[in-house]
Amino acid sequence: MHEDGPHAPPHPSAQVITQDQAPLHQHRRLAMLRRVLNNDSLPLRSRIVAALVLVYAQPVSRIVRLTIDDITDDGVTVTVRLGDPPSPLPEPVADLMRAYILSRRHLPYASSRSSPWLFPGRQPGQPMNPVSLQVHLREIGVPPQRGRASAIRQLVLQAPAPVIAKALGYHDKTATRLVTEAGGTWSRYAPGDHNR
Repeated sequence: MHEDGPHAPPHPSAQVITQDQAPLHQHRRLAMLRRVLNNDSLPLRSRIVAALVLVYAQPVSRIVRLTIDDITDDGVTVTVRLGDPPSPLPEPVADLMRAYILSRRHLPYASSRSSPWLFPGRQPGQPMNPVSLQVHLREIGVPPQRGRASAIRQLVLQAPAPVIAKALGYHDKTATRLVTEAGGTWSRYAPGDHNR
């Protein structure tokens, strides 16, 4: 079991990210995702959170609010309820999630083991502090805001922005802002006759 506490030493493969503004280039985001998914020396919790940021463009403030009930495993597919419908986790993220759910039985605090939060905090009944989780991501070389911006940019190139917004659980106004930041516009997905 890896130490995920506030005094855990930085990982040898971690790079310190001091700026977290502009989106990452697509190749860098994918390289970062591959490294996080394949590096078994990184903390399991951080690897899963990084995948949710880099694949599903989730902000850490929402990730900490996920509960155990937001994860469904039918034995074949693992889904996470971010929006509607729930999103399937690709391999190896699904296997990492299964391993993480099992590892919760060995958390150091009894209140954490019985907590409904997917990422329980040290205070009984509370989720993990999002600032702490952002620190964990930066320690493994994942800039949360830049990773999220890069992921949303790629997602809106693959499907209409309203569909992405609904699947990821974004409010329309948030989705509009994210699409604008990603360089797209809602108008190109407007309903109606586009043959004129």
